[in-house]
Amino acid sequence: MFKHISEEISCVMERDPAARSRIEVALLYQGFHAVVLHRLAHWLWERNWRLLARLLSQFSRFLTGIEIHPGAKIGRKFFIDHGMGVVVGETADIGDNVTLYHDVTLGGVAPSIDSDAQRGVKRHPTLQDGVIIASGAQIIGPITVGKCARVGANSVVLKDVPDHTTVVGVPARAVSASKKDRLDERFAAYGVGNHDLPDPVFKVMDGLLDKVQSLSMRVEELEQERRDAADAPIAIKPKKKPAATAGTKTKS
Repeated sequence: MFKHISEEISCVMERDPAARSRIEVALLYQGFHAVVLHRLAHWLWERNWRLLARLLSQFSRFLTGIEIHPGAKIGRKFFIDHGMGVVVGETADIGDNVTLYHDVTLGGVAPSIDSDAQRGVKRHPTLQDGVIIASGAQIIGPITVGKCARVGANSVVLKDVPDHTTVVGVPARAVSASKKDRLDERFAAYGVGNHDLPDPVFKVMDGLLDKVQSLSMRVEELEQERRDAADAPIAIKPKKKPAATAGTKTKS
């Protein structure tokens, strides 16, 4: 137990430059408090002490502003930065070295009706190792966010995210996929690195260059058609003889 607590403190020190000391993390970081209390609540949940687990989870929510269902499975070195407003659903499955920022939701999309049929059914996301979810992002449904993937702030993710991919937007779309020779496990604050998003000016210029290229090709086609028409021989139509009128005599 104490080994896991030490790991949680170490991961905060590694990912938050504002953390000055281990004692500061232990006393003042609500994300750390929420994770430690969840470990205990999950231990109770797994031993079928469900009511006690929910009571401890509710106390943690009151204390930290972070709501983690005791049924959620969370791996090692889980870091919640800032923390307020984070919601993690019952069937969520979180891998190792995952980071969440404030106001993140790992929620379900199943309707509230017919709740009995939904008990024990996977309803919430799976986050694989090394995932970073930026503030305000909503990961909805029983989808999978792949290893070392990144989700930008305020994104809404409704489909699976491949490994080593950054997604942003509503709904979230891929903006970059890192190469395997890159250091994919390098921490990127708020999920988006400096080189993940395209430069908007470059994007506009690239679009203009594509348009110029297509117009140039069209001009060349028209010029070629004009040259072909100029080189083609002109067919001269024979002149028609005037029709003979009444009273006109023909020469013998």
